[in-house]
Amino acid sequence: MSNFLVAALMGLALRYSFLEPIGINYRFLTHAHSHVAMLGWVYLMIFTLYVHYFIPNKTKPYNRLFWITEIAVLGMMISFPIQGYEAISISFSTLHIFCSYYFAYLIWKHHETESKATSLLIKASLAFMVLSTFGVWCLGPAVVTLGSTSAFYQTAIQFFLHFQFNGWFLIAVIAVLFHLLKIEYSSVFKNFFYVLIGSTILTMALPIHWFSPHDALIWINTIGVLLQIAMLILFLKIVSPKQNIVTNKHSKLLYLMYVFTVVCFILKVLFQIVTILPEFAQTVFYQRNFVIGFIHLLMLGVISGFLFSFILNSSVVGHSKTLYLGIYSFLIGFILTELLLLVQGGMFYIGSGLITHYHLLLFIFSLLLPLGIGLILVHIFKHKKQCNLNLKNDIKLYNP
Repeated sequence: MSNFLVAALMGLALRYSFLEPIGINYRFLTHAHSHVAMLGWVYLMIFTLYVHYFIPNKTKPYNRLFWITEIAVLGMMISFPIQGYEAISISFSTLHIFCSYYFAYLIWKHHETESKATSLLIKASLAFMVLSTFGVWCLGPAVVTLGSTSAFYQTAIQFFLHFQFNGWFLIAVIAVLFHLLKIEYSSVFKNFFYVLIGSTILTMALPIHWFSPHDALIWINTIGVLLQIAMLILFLKIVSPKQNIVTNKHSKLLYLMYVFTVVCFILKVLFQIVTILPEFAQTVFYQRNFVIGFIHLLMLGVISGFLFSFILNSSVVGHSKTLYLGIYSFLIGFILTELLLLVQGGMFYIGSGLITHYHLLLFIFSLLLPLGIGLILVHIFKHKKQCNLNLKNDIKLYNP
């Protein structure tokens, strides 16, 4: 979670740069922010959850692989703000990709679960993770042959991002969720699984359309979005009967996190429905507020929301006022920034201009995100320290 705090502080710096110069190249810092958030926070959290829940005999390769991957993240964290996409940052990014390949191989081979449903989701998430990296390998040839402004180059980037977010990350957190809810393989799950895979692949048509417009791509995206709606309905049908597992935890904060995350999941699908309209599909691309808002809805609302839920679900985390303040600060900051981005995007769309003090308000609301993450980290460190102290006291008691 420390990586998440660093990514949030980088995001805060990006928003402050619209108020005052920060002395760092904006594009370089954007690369660092996105890489640390994706590969340092989400990737490593999924890594940890997969090993914790699905690898019964935690062997040394996973521990070594985790720290090598963390070194790759730290390398990107330092090099991207300084040089952008250059030799050092590309080297660390490449190291991370090779680590991810080895991780995918190990989990595919060694994972154990009593549920066929969970196993299918794990394998699908790993397959999309590997598939997404094909976009990265296309960047070099794209620059050499057509240049960094070409449709080929931009589509390769979107290919990576789409299958990372909607394939690897999203399906991975659903796999952990279904494991915790003890979801079994059934005809409903089977339909859900195939619709999920189909919609993930077909909705890639929209970002391709942004750089290579074609009417056929709009129709393919429309089919993908319709499958997304079906996927959401089946998802709710699967998890609704299991909500008693969450409520039985006797934690209002955990239940709030689950509800918040599911609501964000619903909003994510609803937002995609609007892209069926050709005019708005292109507007989304040109209105940066909508793009950033959607990425944050998926990354912070859905994916990070599930990850926070899994953290709260753990018995070793405990509860305190600091934890509650951290979660509420994060949620309020997320909601306020999303609303501001949405309203401003809508005003740009209708030609109403900029909201008064827009950038200042966005910065102030964004302060709540790293504040919340920091408070959660403080709680975790304090709780871990207390647990270690209690363990030492117990050892002294039984071994006088």
